[in-house]
Amino acid sequence: MHILVIEDDSRVADFLGRGLRAERHTVQLARNGIEGLSLARSSECDVILLDVMLPGIDGIELCQTLRGERRNTPVLMLTALATVEDRVSGLRCGADDYLTKPFAFDELLARIDALYRRSGQQTELVSLLTVGDLVFDREKMRVERAGRFISLTARELAMLELLMRYPGRLYSRERLLSNVWGVNEDPLTNVIDVYISRLRAKVDTGHAVQLIKTVRGLGYKIDTDS
Repeated sequence: MHILVIEDDSRVADFLGRGLRAERHTVQLARNGIEGLSLARSSECDVILLDVMLPGIDGIELCQTLRGERRNTPVLMLTALATVEDRVSGLRCGADDYLTKPFAFDELLARIDALYRRSGQQTELVSLLTVGDLVFDREKMRVERAGRFISLTARELAMLELLMRYPGRLYSRERLLSNVWGVNEDPLTNVIDVYISRLRAKVDTGHAVQLIKTVRGLGYKIDTDS
């Protein structure tokens, strides 16, 4: 799944990023509340890990803002504040769960999975993504077109999965960079063009219907429209 980590402690953030990526999750990192709120609004994340004590906007206010905007992405709050009053405050602001530091990484993973199931998205995680005759088995991380296996790198899989989750949705270069590579890449880089070209060569070559589309000046999408 795609997890947004909003954490200003660089050691904790880096630890979470490495651990979650090792579990095959896509991770975005925000180092303050303002950046975190912007990413929560613009990216297609499945779960948000939110520190309470943040510069700019604290976690309580950030969560209240998201809920006020009717954004229902599951939020797991992470904090060193462990009193009952602190936990109640976090839950009342709209958080779905609360975990105090330090915590066991296995417990964090279990809570993330529970939030994901509770939000009704777990069936999406294990189901097949299908666009025309292109099939992505997200459980096996296997892609086939017209019954033929397509070998893709981890980045190519991540980009294709994002496109196939919402067929017809247009993704700008900046959004693809944010969702697949994280927040620290240069938006002027041509890495998106390179990877789209690779995907197109592997997915569309030899097929009458070209699924991966470029909308000039706007971005990319995948669909079966001619």
